[in-house]
Amino acid sequence: MEPSVTIQATNFVQQKQGNIKDFYKITSCIGRGNHSLLLRDSKALRAVKIINKKCLEEDEKEKLLNEIQILKQMDHPNILKLYEFFQDEKRYFLVTELCYGGELFDKISEEQYFSEKDAANIIKQVLSAINYCHTSKIVHRDLKPENLLLDKGQDPKITIIDFGTSAVFDSSKKMNQKFGTPYYIAPEVLKKNYDEKCDLWSIGVILYILLCGYPPFNGANDKQIIEAVLKGKYTIDEPEWDEVSEEAKDLVKKLLTFDPAKRITAADALQHPWIKKQATQEKVEKTIAAKALNNLRNFRGDLKLKQATLAFIASQLVGQEEKDYLEKIFKALDKNGDGHLSKEEILEGYEEHFGVPINEEEVDKMMKNVDMDGNGVIEYTEFVMATMNEKNMMGNDKLRAAFNMFDKDGSGTISPDEIKEVLGFDSSISQDALDKIIKEVDENGDGEIQFEEFVHMMKKLAINEN
Repeated sequence: MEPSVTIQATNFVQQKQGNIKDFYKITSCIGRGNHSLLLRDSKALRAVKIINKKCLEEDEKEKLLNEIQILKQMDHPNILKLYEFFQDEKRYFLVTELCYGGELFDKISEEQYFSEKDAANIIKQVLSAINYCHTSKIVHRDLKPENLLLDKGQDPKITIIDFGTSAVFDSSKKMNQKFGTPYYIAPEVLKKNYDEKCDLWSIGVILYILLCGYPPFNGANDKQIIEAVLKGKYTIDEPEWDEVSEEAKDLVKKLLTFDPAKRITAADALQHPWIKKQATQEKVEKTIAAKALNNLRNFRGDLKLKQATLAFIASQLVGQEEKDYLEKIFKALDKNGDGHLSKEEILEGYEEHFGVPINEEEVDKMMKNVDMDGNGVIEYTEFVMATMNEKNMMGNDKLRAAFNMFDKDGSGTISPDEIKEVLGFDSSISQDALDKIIKEVDENGDGEIQFEEFVHMMKKLAINEN
């Protein structure tokens, strides 16, 4: 039997051939080694991290390549989005989303400590991203305020960066490589016998600092700090803690539990009474939500090339304003905060948050149409793909950028082999399946897809009439 053709948005993160300046105009420097970029095709702003190959030791190169592989797999609104990467003889170029506002570390230095509400909003976002990582079998291993970017705004958004020391883990095995930063490293990591719960310890240290302004484990130098961490003794009896609620203290204790087997998980921490009480619940204007959810209901994924194109646009080219409100709707539906939408969450969330009635049969149909990779849940990019305003996506600049993504050799046409390469299809996908994808769009029957045919497919099948 022919295997079903599945599409993963992570396949669109690729090493681009050619000179970065052919695709981007560098506009300004936003920090050491980081420049903002303007994407020529779609006028989208991006950031690029430029790394000099000469300055990289072998282990640093390994970390960089590891980070690229990990970020390629990530699809969560609070994890840095990697769009693509380039390299020439001298440098690597990592093109990512552009984050405004600086590091949480700088904000801590300015504010000293945070209100419980602000601390809860930050920690909830970190927990959601780490819960997503852990369910995806990824451990971060270096969570600290310097690796949390904070966007400006009334409800600042957290973006987790620096996945260089991250790893794919096996739940049945302990890890033994020592990574991390003295203040935030878990004691079991220092003992080289640990699992993914080491991330929860680091989050506990960050929460502690947010609430009182100083770290739980201190010392005059790294050696003394590490000795304090290995003892695991900290206090919440100082005057700075007098005004802190018992619920907040309870979560700190659960995160800084010395025995990792007894330490709270990210999933359970998201359900903690303090997070539930203090963190802001996502609020979305009902008329906007109703339009987006109507799009989700009506989305059709029957043409694979169109579905892949919309997924590419959703993952790389959606405007910031639209992305912001779709992210809020996604988070409101994502009740357990794992970064995916289950059938149950959609059933509950439609009526609870937006007053839109929906039945189980409709949700089953929706899941079938939107779940591109066939994993039984709706990922963040799949949600954006199905809920975005398609009319906004039909501009020639966006369609040209999407077409160019498939047209790897720049010939002006898309071949079956290019579709196979871009979508990451393996040898189990037959030539017949590829030919079928081409035939759905190939109007002149030459076995390839011209730009005009591509545009015709997209405009003919636009279904989200916002």
